[in-house]
Amino acid sequence: MRVLLSNMCLNLAGLLNPALGYFLVKRGDNFYSIRSKWGAPPDGHLRFIVLCAELAQNRLYLSDIEVSRKELQSALREARQFVAARQLKLETYHARDILNLKTTFGL
Repeated sequence: MRVLLSNMCLNLAGLLNPALGYFLVKRGDNFYSIRSKWGAPPDGHLRFIVLCAELAQNRLYLSDIEVSRKELQSALREARQFVAARQLKLETYHARDILNLKTTFGL
């Protein structure tokens, strides 16, 4: 997942919620999510994606996120959300799309 920072935020790296098992790292000019070497709960990846989408909603720190269909399908399957995983059609999902999926499938 690629994270796009808002104009008001210069840097955002590290843990957003330690219980999820994912954190943000900076690579070049971009920020990405990475799984912790200590592991993550089965739904940790999906919950981290949703958390970042929610943060992008107010545009204070994040302006948007970009998640590939493959990564989102993997996160949904890990969280045992098989029906939602089969419904993905877009190549890239943005924060707005993730929040729509959350509402539609009760994620």
